[in-house]
Amino acid sequence: MLAFLLKRFRRLEWSRHFPSWFSPFLTCFRHQAQQRWAPVYVQGLCSPAQRKSMQPLADQVAPGKQDHLQHFITDSPWTTEGLERIVADRAGHLLGGKDAVLIIDDTCLTKFGSRSVGVGRQYSGQAGKITNCQCLVSVTLARNEIPIPLRLRLFLPSEWSTNPERCVQAGIPAEHPLGSTKWELALREIDDLTGSVQYGMVLADAGYGVNAKFRHALTARGLRWSVGTIRTQHVYPAHVHLIPIPKHFRGRPQKHPTPSEDAETIEAVLSRERWRHVLWRQGTKGPLVGTFAAKYVRLADGNENTRGQHLPGEGAWVIGEQRGRGERKYYLCNLPSETSFDHLIRVTKQRWACELGHRELKQEVGLSHFEGRSWQGLNHHATLCLVALLFLQWLRLAQLDGFFGESVPEIRREIAGEVPQRSGDRCRLCVCCTALFSGP
Repeated sequence: MLAFLLKRFRRLEWSRHFPSWFSPFLTCFRHQAQQRWAPVYVQGLCSPAQRKSMQPLADQVAPGKQDHLQHFITDSPWTTEGLERIVADRAGHLLGGKDAVLIIDDTCLTKFGSRSVGVGRQYSGQAGKITNCQCLVSVTLARNEIPIPLRLRLFLPSEWSTNPERCVQAGIPAEHPLGSTKWELALREIDDLTGSVQYGMVLADAGYGVNAKFRHALTARGLRWSVGTIRTQHVYPAHVHLIPIPKHFRGRPQKHPTPSEDAETIEAVLSRERWRHVLWRQGTKGPLVGTFAAKYVRLADGNENTRGQHLPGEGAWVIGEQRGRGERKYYLCNLPSETSFDHLIRVTKQRWACELGHRELKQEVGLSHFEGRSWQGLNHHATLCLVALLFLQWLRLAQLDGFFGESVPEIRREIAGEVPQRSGDRCRLCVCCTALFSGP
């Protein structure tokens, strides 16, 4: 009997908190039907349905109304910009600050066939190989190991960007810039988020970090960054200087100054450094310790001379991480030269939080379950997935009476009415239950 009452109580809490929380999002929908089905769809994304495609989602929250939900997602003409602004604003209030990081990455949705918008043979980090998939560039705000994804932008591979007719058939808007690279999409989202959220650093993996134009663009915006790179990235010693072009010379005139020292790969530079053990995070199963080395250098990403060599660019840290089986990962970070070693490692390793955000988007709110093919349908579904995950994180962080899950999966199970069982840990809900259900 108590389990039944607990289950009913949680459902009452869900229905009591969600309408007021979602009400600001309703202003983004012009028509009454859109305002009706938007909260229903988001509640379906948070529901206990194992799969969040249209039929099982409708069965959970709107039995017999699948066609209405389908029309709302794939055909109804509403824009996502207003929803994204509210997501960013609320995420900023929850996690924003100088200690927060903005993480740039991409996540792939495996697809079969060739008609879904943006699908193509491309590398999927989740699959670890080239496969048929859609690739979404993601922007995630994170702090204290808690991620809130803010943006998802579909990347168009060359077979789409060079075929305008195919783009028109999939409903890609004319104003969408075809041929944009992933890092260009990411920069546009960073610019759009300026002023909406506060963060201290931008993090990205090697897929973005190896691109000097991306790093230069971040620096030009006054941002601190830590990005992945490859072992063959060339760097100069921090004390390198340029030897001026001589006024008098013989033969062909020299066009570029000469570095006082030669560039080396970061693998060679760090091989001479002392590798240290660092506790970089307290995990759920204990402390996470890694072996790292770091050195302050100048990157070889300046102007290119006549021999194809890059002159010294900005100063940055090169960081090496020793992983199992002899594998090593490398990073670049433009924090000041006086930054402590431990702080460098802890900031750089925060990038893992976006992987957790991607997993929650797919497994908890069904980002990868969408079965439509159009640009509009995918964007609508992806944006409402951001809203749904934000709501679950809000429940987790707000610590309201009746919700005490320590992770998004636990919170989602709670709003589904499942009763958590924890040995040796008194449920906070018991206080509420005693008040509500105890007899005279």
